[in-house]
Amino acid sequence: MAGLEHALTCALGLLAAGCLARSHALPPGAEGPEPAYRTSKPLARWWWFAGEIREEDVEHQLDWLAANGFGGVEIAWIYPPGRDPEAERFEWLGPEWSAAVAHAKRHADRIGLGCDFTLGTLWPFGGSFVPDADRTRVFGDPDFVQELRLSWEHPVIGNVIDHLDRGAFERYAERMGAALAGALEGSRSGLFCDSWEVETRRIWTPGFGEDFARRFGYDLRPFMEEIYEPRRAGERYDYMKLVSERVIEGFYAPFTETCHRLGAFSRVQCAGSPTDLIEAYASVDVPETEAMLYEPGFARIPASAAALASKPLVSSETFTCLYGFPGEHLGEERAADLKLVADALFASGVNQIFWHGMPYNPKGQDANRFYATVHVGPGGALAKELAAFNRYLEIVSGILRRGRTFSDVAVYLPLEDAWIAGEYPPELQMPWSWGAYELRYVRPAAELSGYHPLWINRGFLERGALEDGVLRCGDARFSALYVDVDHLDGASLDAILALAREGLPTCLKRRPREPGRIRSDTYEERLDELVSLANVSPHPSEILPDAPLLAGDDLPDYWCRQEGDAHYLFFAHPASGDLHLPLSHGQARGAGATRRTIELTLAGETREIELRFGPGQSLLLRVDGDGGMDFLDIEYAPEGAEYD
Repeated sequence: MAGLEHALTCALGLLAAGCLARSHALPPGAEGPEPAYRTSKPLARWWWFAGEIREEDVEHQLDWLAANGFGGVEIAWIYPPGRDPEAERFEWLGPEWSAAVAHAKRHADRIGLGCDFTLGTLWPFGGSFVPDADRTRVFGDPDFVQELRLSWEHPVIGNVIDHLDRGAFERYAERMGAALAGALEGSRSGLFCDSWEVETRRIWTPGFGEDFARRFGYDLRPFMEEIYEPRRAGERYDYMKLVSERVIEGFYAPFTETCHRLGAFSRVQCAGSPTDLIEAYASVDVPETEAMLYEPGFARIPASAAALASKPLVSSETFTCLYGFPGEHLGEERAADLKLVADALFASGVNQIFWHGMPYNPKGQDANRFYATVHVGPGGALAKELAAFNRYLEIVSGILRRGRTFSDVAVYLPLEDAWIAGEYPPELQMPWSWGAYELRYVRPAAELSGYHPLWINRGFLERGALEDGVLRCGDARFSALYVDVDHLDGASLDAILALAREGLPTCLKRRPREPGRIRSDTYEERLDELVSLANVSPHPSEILPDAPLLAGDDLPDYWCRQEGDAHYLFFAHPASGDLHLPLSHGQARGAGATRRTIELTLAGETREIELRFGPGQSLLLRVDGDGGMDFLDIEYAPEGAEYD
């Protein structure tokens, strides 16, 4: 706690490259103005169990959150306590429900907290008011119904909406927006959509087959029963391509449009959706990842989309099922373990934390628990740590919002390979994850780590511009493009070829193949031209900038932001690297003191720096345009933490 208070006034000095780094306080405006949230304080998902919500309870819990360093809430609506089918409750979307939600928003405004809302009950979007005509569909089974269970309406079962049909979403959103109208007054709120949990195998919608035939020139329906078989890889790629476009155009894009029409902004987990993930994430206002059901490294995809589309925030639903699905060690959480996860997310581009989560509880009680870790409440194991830990999260998040994400190399996201692959091998599947289209485990090549690579897709290659040898896409700037895929769409090849003709250094690690059932007569000729260009090579050493931003053996995970001539580099403690679900209880014990020696190259000058990690500590380095270096004081040591 003392170190965290000290962070408000001064910073650590460090001997680096034989010179004493200047002492430097946390930069002014570290919580600079953002379009979504008033501060960089973490928010909490607030689970409202179906019941009769009392104003005094709402105010008490919001006041408690404010006193413990939270910046706001996201209200999510679920089943009654104990899943009691007879529980008394406000009518879903009825006047009493709307009044309670609006009161929560007004009180949040009064005490300076943000207040977001999930645009529905439980997940995915649906309800008893969704007619059969608007329900989700699969090919070959006209009677298929994906049921929305365990919602606020429990035991009533509703339909999940058709996520490929813009009209179905808009009709759903009209009902939800009307019920939330009073709550959307006052400060600007976010409307939230959780990760994709729609039945995806053979997903279909009326008119899809006809649209497909017009687009690709053949009838897909004879192949649909075998669409996930290896021999149908070409047809599967074409199918996934159209599914992606329909999901983005029919769901994610109108979701954001609806949010804006309602005076709100969109915050969305596109994770798990059968889409071009960069395009999907770029279509929303605040891209969001989650951990640990998605491991921290996945966050580089939404963080890349944010940089490419000039989105200032990347949020994360954080600490979910930390020790295993669903609620291992619930009520026994350790702040030091949580810090490992938060630091891994910071080193993957996240700059806004959402705790998962806090259940609704009457004043003076803390009996309700959500089924999945982590529990936020006055009776939880973390209660004494929340204020100090939240202050740490606030400080680091604020600094990682400054300027823009720095990167030197764009890496083509292997979307085509994922769509061609179809299903994950059994050892990578989970009960809630089977398709390679999720890109859960894709990471940039290790040889690129020092260049702080970002992912890129066809759309941003097409929309980007090469200026003075630098590829500009939104806030992102790249000196080179790196492509290492088995399959490359013809349109992507054209986009890469166009930039390479203009002089963009391009590493094409291997010769890709064209995906899809119908192949172009000129694909190989265009590929031959690309390979023949002097600025295209399979050897990274011939293409990549001579000196990476960072070099050294066993680089820790890090994230870099650039503000003018200044750079901010967050280095996660090495124990935060390569985290996997589940964490062991007390895993942070392994985060002892350690050191790494690295070379930092900026403005043509290379310096050797020693990174000295204290037990459980990550580092945040500021490098000024004139070469001055400061390690900012972000020290936070959880009470009772033990380190080897």
